[in-house]
Amino acid sequence: MTIALPDYLAWDAVEMARLVRAGQVTAAELAETARELIDARSALNAVAHLAEPLDGVPPARGPLAGVPFAVKELLAWPGLPWTMGSRLMAGTPVPGPSPYAARIRDAGLTVLCSTTSSEFGLLGSTESALHGVTANPWREGLSAGGSSGGSAALVAAGVLPMAHGSDAGGSLRVPAALNGVFGFKPSNGRGEPTGPEAPGLAALLVEHVMTRSVRDGAAFLAATERTGPGAVHPPVGNVTGPSATRLRIGVLTPTLTGRSPDAPVQRELDRAAALCESLGHHVETVERPDVDGAALSRAFFTTAAQTMAQVEQAFAPVLGRPPGPDELEPFTLELIAWAATLDPGARAESERTMTQAARAYLRLFADHDVVLSPTLARASWPIGYLDPAAGRETLVRRTEDAVGYTPIHNVAGCPAMSVPLGRHDELPVGIHVAARPGADRLLLELAFELEEAAPWADTRPPERHLAGRP
Repeated sequence: MTIALPDYLAWDAVEMARLVRAGQVTAAELAETARELIDARSALNAVAHLAEPLDGVPPARGPLAGVPFAVKELLAWPGLPWTMGSRLMAGTPVPGPSPYAARIRDAGLTVLCSTTSSEFGLLGSTESALHGVTANPWREGLSAGGSSGGSAALVAAGVLPMAHGSDAGGSLRVPAALNGVFGFKPSNGRGEPTGPEAPGLAALLVEHVMTRSVRDGAAFLAATERTGPGAVHPPVGNVTGPSATRLRIGVLTPTLTGRSPDAPVQRELDRAAALCESLGHHVETVERPDVDGAALSRAFFTTAAQTMAQVEQAFAPVLGRPPGPDELEPFTLELIAWAATLDPGARAESERTMTQAARAYLRLFADHDVVLSPTLARASWPIGYLDPAAGRETLVRRTEDAVGYTPIHNVAGCPAMSVPLGRHDELPVGIHVAARPGADRLLLELAFELEEAAPWADTRPPERHLAGRP
């Protein structure tokens, strides 16, 4: 059978998996429809590499068996180049699947492609020398965000019901907000080991998906979270709807650097707070936590710079020289050069700063179950605003300006989510909600309630903005 496009666009991943189990559609038919949409939306430039089509799609087991899927190019996946968004990695052999990739495989998902990222996931816009610019499907000229911009664009455009992303400071939640999809960041360690045993940026990294429906995000988490020995948190399990428990919600308006959100974003935050109050939750404003935002930003970029310096050291023997502008983008090279100027105690100082910031932020949960804020201080930004050639100091300053809410949750280990509740000038505005580490179920239950009260699944990028993208 041929799947009608309106049907495909209306189904989320849970429904697709149900239809496959019932024999009403096949995994091959879903994959073929997704490939047709990948071709039709190729001008989004959201696909890094296509997987080789199989002669049909073999039957798969797992709760999401047969659902078409994509992995971000930062995740090594057998059969796809492991590029990390960088020309330096273009010829790197793909290692065997990580335990996390194996859980994706065991969930039964059909991986059709990898999606674009900024180089090594460093910047909040997907504009790389390797692949070029990934477009925002809502309006030409706007950034799709990053670093998981390719996945967010494909989900927003209806190409896939869900796609993988990763988040070390907002790299999943930022593009979710800019593309108007649901982006959930689980508690640190729920999917992969993080913390002192993970080096550099990997200590902050969390993997999950961007989806259109909350139940897709919940189903994916249930299928991929770590359980048993070595699990950091008790399993969330299968979350299927809201809870009757009413929450204490603290509304945080400024970023940790003290920047107030733009007026349209503030308006949408106020509307979200009013919605929560109308649902019976206790809502009150909270003071900005005692966090030195500038010091936290320096610690974050110090960690990034030292991680990139380690990458340089690993590849220099292979190349016979340090990587240069033919292999690495200007921002990455500037980070490496800056790392060489840092004091020997910079790593320890960064760790102290992050620990202090996490403790200060987590105090908010002594009196509140969740913290509500914007996902971003700005509703959008143009392509080029976070261009990797803009200069390190400029890019750090612009990142602090635009992406000031999300990094603390990676540092503190909190689950957090960007919910597509807001709208401004026909563009989505993400509303951010965070909870204490381990309280992933509480957040998902609230997400179900918000989705039920203010549905967003039928709100898609206007066709007139997709016109001309054949």
